[in-house]
Amino acid sequence: MEGRIGIIVLLLLATTNLSAQKLTNSDYSDYCQKYNKIAVREMKMYKIPASITLAQGMIESGCGKSVLAIDSRNHFGIKCQKEWIGEKYYYDDDKPGECFRKYDNIDESFRDHSLFLTTRARYASLFTLQIIDYKGWATGLKQAGYATNPDYANMLIRLIESQQLYRFDDTLFVKKDDIALISSGNHVNTVPANPPDITNDKTTKNEGRILFRTSYIKPLSSAYSFLYTSGSGRKVYQNCDVPFIFAKTGDTWYSIADEFKIYSFQVYRQNDLLKTDPITPGQMLYLEPKKKKGSDNAYIVKKGDSMYSISQEKCIKLKRLRKYNRLQAGDEPKPGFDLRLRK
Repeated sequence: MEGRIGIIVLLLLATTNLSAQKLTNSDYSDYCQKYNKIAVREMKMYKIPASITLAQGMIESGCGKSVLAIDSRNHFGIKCQKEWIGEKYYYDDDKPGECFRKYDNIDESFRDHSLFLTTRARYASLFTLQIIDYKGWATGLKQAGYATNPDYANMLIRLIESQQLYRFDDTLFVKKDDIALISSGNHVNTVPANPPDITNDKTTKNEGRILFRTSYIKPLSSAYSFLYTSGSGRKVYQNCDVPFIFAKTGDTWYSIADEFKIYSFQVYRQNDLLKTDPITPGQMLYLEPKKKKGSDNAYIVKKGDSMYSISQEKCIKLKRLRKYNRLQAGDEPKPGFDLRLRK
């Protein structure tokens, strides 16, 4: 019976997925083996059933074999939307040449899927369901319009049951060391596990990139104007018409994103940082993209300045600042250098 269910799922996916490839049961088990720990991590942080995340990833990416998944690392078929500021990938889907989000890595795709569901009002009712209610989640996703396929909810349910993905949904109550036992089909009864330390999440590879470990901490200046106070009581300022905050103790990229209803990658990317970079209390962090050029033509570099600190102070994208001055990553001008702030 289980084999028949698997065949039905395969036939459904072959006609509805972004991938035209035929998939086998080993494709599903391989995908599960690769990404179940990421799905469990996202479940612990965002309360989205791991079974749902895995099933959606399998369907939307053809188990990671679709053109979209291979070329853009997009495993959930998430389109650009107006707020997307990252790279874009154009692909024929419901309409020719539709815009899809392109990620640096697959882990980022999983995180964006979590943020996509948790930051949109139409999915809010899903988070009133129990974590083990994968059928309710599947039905709710279809009703909220996640996919246009009329059989989408049933596809998710059949896939979760045929691959026994529901076994990952009780790992909120499983210690980290016991996840392997659950993966092998052995149920473990333990006390609730602590959530992962997201400030030490090092899943993104940093090869070939310069890490800016030195935070830019700037005292409040008369050049900054007060903008508003957030719902949590934090003051928001603006510099060159771009809103920013001063980091406080306990801040993470994800807590800041949640506070201001934006994506975590927007926070660190808009500040020319990586998600593995630490946040220091008092650090100046922009909530919107910095400018492409400065309001002034030039700036005389002072003692203690760095390219990064100047890019924050003058609210200019670091990449642009380097380009205007023909500098490479890691190059630091000496005091007295006449640094160009625009073309």
